[in-house]
Amino acid sequence: MSSPTSTELAMPDSPRSPELPEDPERALEALRQATNRCRECPIGEHATQSVFGEGRVGAAVMVVGEQPGNQEDLQGRPFVGPSGQLFDQAVADLGWSRDRLYVTNAVKHFKFELRGKRRMHKTPAQREIAACLHWLESEIAQVRPKALIALGATASRALLGRPVAVMRERGHWHTDARGLPVLVTLHPSALLRGDPAERELAYAAWLKDLAVAGEYLAPRKRPAQKR
Repeated sequence: MSSPTSTELAMPDSPRSPELPEDPERALEALRQATNRCRECPIGEHATQSVFGEGRVGAAVMVVGEQPGNQEDLQGRPFVGPSGQLFDQAVADLGWSRDRLYVTNAVKHFKFELRGKRRMHKTPAQREIAACLHWLESEIAQVRPKALIALGATASRALLGRPVAVMRERGHWHTDARGLPVLVTLHPSALLRGDPAERELAYAAWLKDLAVAGEYLAPRKRPAQKR
């Protein structure tokens, strides 16, 4: 029997985790391929593909959402649907640079239910979130962010390991098991589902939450040149 390659599933304590190359970029690609094959929970059987994170190794902040939506599932990229577009607007309004962010989801496949021909989002069950947790932990280990932003209850629970009352704990730093700071706030889909008459105020409050992470995303100061 041949020995496993770097992208084959080889860790005995987690049969769906790959043996990773030492190079973080290659390791992330191996993880991406492995999540596409993952069937530790039923979601992967019905999704088009897994949707892994995007961004650079060493990004200052990792942003974690719940799961891919319909557009993410079809395109294979995170944060490209309506929620992702609202997040991009927030990034622009805050004056952040997107290349200093890494964006991903706690769950890597799209869970949905059919209503006619439409695929409607369905919240992942706790066991499905738990089954996907080691992928997220491996992703964090390779990217090595300085801080994390948890968008919504699913991401918050995955990162902090406990139920999180998002409305009560939003806009504040918490600490995960690694010692990394985690900023809790709403998922952008919550704003899109909310009362349109209150959306402007809700968006302003959400920006205020996100702005707390600005200390990790402030433009780097150039060292003064010697004369």
